[in-house]
Amino acid sequence: MSPLSPLLHTVAAVRAWPVAAQQQARRNAMKALTECTQRRAEREDVERFFAARYPDPAVTSTGILDSRHG
Repeated sequence: MSPLSPLLHTVAAVRAWPVAAQQQARRNAMKALTECTQRRAEREDVERFFAARYPDPAVTSTGILDSRHG
């Protein structure tokens, strides 16, 4: 084994680190995007459900009571 072998191994690890970090960051971003998309789809399903069930809402989208309902 060469006396430079540990140093070469360290240099190789340092050079590989940015690539591995970027790949991990991309995986994290893709996972977050998937979760956000799923939450948005679920929220839209709930909104459609309530819109169909209560077509004349007592509360407007701003959260203020509609004057027609007291």
